[in-house]
Amino acid sequence: MSVVKEIIRLESDETLSFGNYIATEKQKIEDFEALGDLYKVKTHKQVTRLEKNGRLLLESIPGSAIYNFQMTEDTITFAAAGFEDTNITAELESETMYEIFIDGVSLGQMRTNVGGKITFSIGLNDVPQHVRIKKNL
Repeated sequence: MSVVKEIIRLESDETLSFGNYIATEKQKIEDFEALGDLYKVKTHKQVTRLEKNGRLLLESIPGSAIYNFQMTEDTITFAAAGFEDTNITAELESETMYEIFIDGVSLGQMRTNVGGKITFSIGLNDVPQHVRIKKNL
């Protein structure tokens, strides 16, 4: 897989792909309409950020390419690729336990902070790693 040259796109399975971790200058798309919502993406080699209707969904530092991003009431799934170790921040439900899986292996459970954010690190390279963040019910 490579970077998302369109910056953001809606896939045939109704998931989103976005991000260009090789861009040296900031790239941005605002008001990308998909499935009744408006998305905003900022991306370059230092950061990739996705917002939905003005709310942060996902951010990676440094930048990455995110493929097949899907968010349901209790799960986020996507594949991520980039150059190096990357911090991923997702905004979820406040003070709630989630379990994080990378390529099917559990990293354990984490509690979101008062603002609903959870941050974890993954080692990225040009081969995408599959991430699943699941709310503990």
